[in-house]
Amino acid sequence: MVRRTLPALIFAISVATADASGPESLPEDASWVSSQSEQMKSQAIELADHLWSLAEVGYQETLSSAAIQAQLKAAGFRIEEGIADIPTAFVATFKKGRGGPTIGLLAEMDALPGVSQKAVPYHSPIEKQNAGHACGHHLFGAGSTTAAVMLSRWLQETDTDGEIRLYGTPAEEGGSGKVYMVRAGAFEDTDIVLQWHPGDQNEAHPQSSLANKSAKFRFKGIASHAAAAPEHGRSALDGVEAMNFMVNMLREHVPDSTRIHYVITNGGMAPNVVPANAEVFYYVRDRSAADLEPVWSRVEEIARSAAQGTGTEVEWEVIHGNHSLLPNQTLNRLIDSSMRQFGGIQYSTDELEFAKNLEGLTHRPGRQIGDQENIVDYNPSEAPFPGSTDVGDVSWNVPTGGFTTATWVPGTSAHTWQAVAAGGTSIGHKGMLLAAETLALTGIQLLKYPELVEQAKQEFSQKRGESFEYIPLLGNRKPPLDYRK
Repeated sequence: MVRRTLPALIFAISVATADASGPESLPEDASWVSSQSEQMKSQAIELADHLWSLAEVGYQETLSSAAIQAQLKAAGFRIEEGIADIPTAFVATFKKGRGGPTIGLLAEMDALPGVSQKAVPYHSPIEKQNAGHACGHHLFGAGSTTAAVMLSRWLQETDTDGEIRLYGTPAEEGGSGKVYMVRAGAFEDTDIVLQWHPGDQNEAHPQSSLANKSAKFRFKGIASHAAAAPEHGRSALDGVEAMNFMVNMLREHVPDSTRIHYVITNGGMAPNVVPANAEVFYYVRDRSAADLEPVWSRVEEIARSAAQGTGTEVEWEVIHGNHSLLPNQTLNRLIDSSMRQFGGIQYSTDELEFAKNLEGLTHRPGRQIGDQENIVDYNPSEAPFPGSTDVGDVSWNVPTGGFTTATWVPGTSAHTWQAVAAGGTSIGHKGMLLAAETLALTGIQLLKYPELVEQAKQEFSQKRGESFEYIPLLGNRKPPLDYRK
């Protein structure tokens, strides 16, 4: 494994690094982290595999949340449960002394419905299990937990003042769990937030994301016999179809960056009954909240018009809303430097065979087995990736840095059974441990060099602007704790 040394002045975040090989070349902090990672490896893997087997969906992560909390309690963290009126949300805190920065780590834990899969390189759903960790949040939660414990140990061993917070954040997949936590003030006095995500390569690009808002539009009509008395009926399904038709016409008149998706979640039960109730579930995405809101307003107007034109009534429930990510170059350059201390990921013979069997079933062109051995060159472009995350709301309230590691076979897309399969094997474990090491080393540098924290805060304030006012896109609604039921 190729290892690299930190620049002499880490707080300058120099891109110049010198190649070196062997653990003896590691700087003291990176060597300490590597040693801790080896000590905690079995415990981290056990937690990840437990979360993988539970595969609990958004706001129902009761056992998953409890398992993460148990490890943190054993490490001396103080736990505050039920944050933002969400039973599975929590903040675990370890504080040393009275000063120093407060470093927050995010830990997601929810699985996705409909992607149950065994840890094998061919499609094989687990019997009597619907959900699977197709976005790798079991690794996310376990990796961040491991890093938080490492940082708490470092504070104690070095007698350094500081505070570590592990945020247990439920329902990222369409539930916007973090938005409710932000709205409840859980991040108000946190200095820096670090986060990562499973992926198919190792990179710390400071990418933005797409802002996203969703709602379920529910039409109400009048039921009637579709053949004997159709004139007495008012079809709620007609309302849904009229809305969909007009929204599809709208697509010609929105910015290139706009994305609109929908599914009909209720279209009636029998063709010979005029449907009295129907529902369509919409997502709208754009580069920022400011770009998204005008399009969303037009979608709402279309819903009203569809109801008027079909003689039905409509109401809608906003399910979630996420701001775009606000990148922070200061933090991402530091993360990139930290990741390079540990190098990429080497597959064993068995892992390579697993990867080759899966390779032809992956979906992302331009990626190949072997890419996981490298750290992708740092790219300062902040262009958004074509997805959304509730981390965005955190990043507009606290300076936030993030990265990905290769927990999946290169070429694998998120939200696929292939991601579930690899995430349940040692391939996923290796990516998770690299993430934990990167988080821990980055956190140590922030704790040692307050200049870095201030630099990240200055960049954050400059990018956000003096006139910025944070407004949650989901309004004042309560968390939709039953949205996956």
